Order: sequence, then C-alpha cells, then structure tokens
Amino acid sequence: MNNHRNSTTSAIGFCLLPSELIQNILLYLVLPEIIRLKLVSKSFSHIISDQDFIRACNIRSRSSTWLFVYKKRWPRDLTLHGFTDQSQRWFQIPIANSLRPIISPGEDLYFLTASGNFLLFVSNTKKVVIFVNLVTQTVKKIPPSPLGPRCTSSWRRSGMKLVAGPPGLDRFRFLFVELVENRPILFVYDSESQKWVSMEAKENVANLPCLSERESENIYLSVINGRNESVLIVVKSHGDSTTPFILRPQFGGGGNGGGQLTVRFRWGNVIDRLHVYGDGHMMIVTSDGVGKMMLTGIELWGLSLNGRHWQYISKVPSKLMEQIKKPHGVMVGCLEKRDGIVRAALMSNFEGLWHIIWLTYDIQTRHWIWVTLPDCKMMGSNMAGFAFSSGITLS
Repeated sequence: MNNHRNSTTSAIGFCLLPSELIQNILLYLVLPEIIRLKLVSKSFSHIISDQDFIRACNIRSRSSTWLFVYKKRWPRDLTLHGFTDQSQRWFQIPIANSLRPIISPGEDLYFLTASGNFLLFVSNTKKVVIFVNLVTQTVKKIPPSPLGPRCTSSWRRSGMKLVAGPPGLDRFRFLFVELVENRPILFVYDSESQKWVSMEAKENVANLPCLSERESENIYLSVINGRNESVLIVVKSHGDSTTPFILRPQFGGGGNGGGQLTVRFRWGNVIDRLHVYGDGHMMIVTSDGVGKMMLTGIELWGLSLNGRHWQYISKVPSKLMEQIKKPHGVMVGCLEKRDGIVRAALMSNFEGLWHIIWLTYDIQTRHWIWVTLPDCKMMGSNMAGFAFSSGITLS
C-alpha cells in the first residue's frame, strides 16, 4: 500500500512541474514510451499534443533507425519488439489490441516490412495484407493485389518496399515486383486512393539515365538473383506514373583479387553463402562447417553508376569478424541504405537459440560499426519476420 501511495505521489509531483521542463524530460524518451505516456493522463496527453513538442520530437525521432522483430509462441503471445540505435534496450510495441477486431484467434501472422509509422503484416490463414499505424493504432486490410491472395511464402523481402509519407501526411505506398509470364511487373498500392496499379518494367534499350544521383530518389526491387547476374527493377520514389526500368548487373571485378565471386561448397553440395539484397546493395555472408556453421566473411557490394555491374565496396575487418561470429545452423538477413549508411541485420538460430547481428557501413568514411544488441529473449519462440524502419513521428 505504501509503495502504491509513493508512486502516486511521485506521478502527481511530476505533473506539477513546469510544462517546458516536462517536455525536455520527455524528449529523452523514445517514441513508443511517449505514445504510452499519452494514455496515462490528460496532463501528459495535453503536453505531448503540443505542436512545439511534436516538432521537437519529430526532428529527433526521424533520425532514429529501428529494428523490429516479430516473434510468437504458438499459438499465442504475439509480440513485436523494437530496438533503436538511440537506446540500449528492446521495447515491446503494443499492437495486439489494435489487431483484435480484424484478426481471428489463432490466426497465423507474419511481419513483412515497415516504414515511418506503418507496419505491414500478412495473414497466412486468410492470405491478406494488413497495415498498422503505430501512432494512431489504425488497422486495416489492404485489398488483394491484381495477382490475388498471397500466402507468406509468396512475399520476397528483396522484392518489396514500403514507402511512408511524404512527411506530415498519413499515407504510404507499398511496392512489389513479380515475374508474370516471364515479364517483370511492378505492383503499387496507394493507401490514399486505396487502389493498386501495375506497370511492366521496360528494358533500357535507349540507355536512358534511369538512375538518379540522389539515392533517396531510387527504389530498387530484386526480381531474380543468379550466380553471375541479377535482375532488378529501378523506379523513382516519387510519382505514380514513373516507368520502372530493368537492370541486369553482372559480377566482374571485386575484393577477392578481381574476377568472379569465389563460390565455395561444403559436403552435400550445399552452398555456404548467404546473399542479402536491399536498396541496390548486396551483402555476401560466407560460413564454414557442417551442421554447426561459423561465419568466415562478410562482403558488401553495390550497383555501378550505370547499373550494369555489381561492384565490390568493402568487407568486414577480420578483428570485427572475430567479435561477431557465433555458431549457427540457419541464417536470414535484411539490408537497407539511407543517408549514405548501409545497415544490415543477420538473424541466426542454433539449437533453438536466436542471435542477431546489426552492422552498419558508412559509405563516405568507409567505416564498419557493430551495433551491440541486448538479448531479445527469443528462446523457444518462432521468429515471424524482422525489418529495419526509420522516420517514425508523432504526426
């Protein structure tokens, strides 16, 4: 009883502080904590709704990068965890109550991708895509694409992109590419019109300048990734009528003494390389071992200026490799590039224990950084999707 009285007294005392001081204190919190506080009392809600506070909070939060991990203990306890490079711990993102009106008990959900305030999930049971707004807690189903209902296995991480905004607008576009009758077709959903449009990607036979020098203006989606050549499409990030172009980058020259990529095998002819694609870049992860695999190298590659070649950029230094390598049986990854920084997350599992590696590479300074993560406590859980996100704001 005394502890309850003390906490109540402390909360009341905090609310009696000048609003400017409270705002300065709240700005040290990350957005999920601020959103929760808004529900605590009318005093907090009034302070957090102040336009000056919203502007200050948005300036700080837009520069944050989040890694979201969706885990579940079948068939309940569906939890989205988030970690930001501006904090030192994982945050639980409350979305269960928001999903309840449109999700049946026991429905199999998978986390697809994220951008800004928006998260995309797919129901493997009903084969529908669902979006969640983290701030407003809005939840809606997206109508089926022209390809019809799609299950979880139909969605390729490197072949889709969620684009929130422009800033200040509560809208998004969801893009994905698929081969239809051996032709790359781009499908785009606009949350404002609530409609899909589809466009066939064109070969750049006239050698038109289809790559913008400003990286934020290009969206790259992978169609096919082969041993010696990849097929991607590139489209401008702004404008619904922009024609998507086909890129066919080949491997030639690199960090391994030039020439083709080194391809190694282990017993059973199982390739010990993982290719992770995203935003016109590729990370090649190599491992050695049988059953119990160990990381041996990580290389970063990017598109040439004309989009015709994969060019070697850098590799993780050996000293850093010794710090991050752990035994693994299976590994998956995601990759993004924003503001000259390439970010990659590698998630592995060994004997039921999950491990996450977050690496960043600064293109300008050519410097690698390992973002250390605390334990996400995923032992015994099923990993049901993970993705980077940025640009989360209060409005």
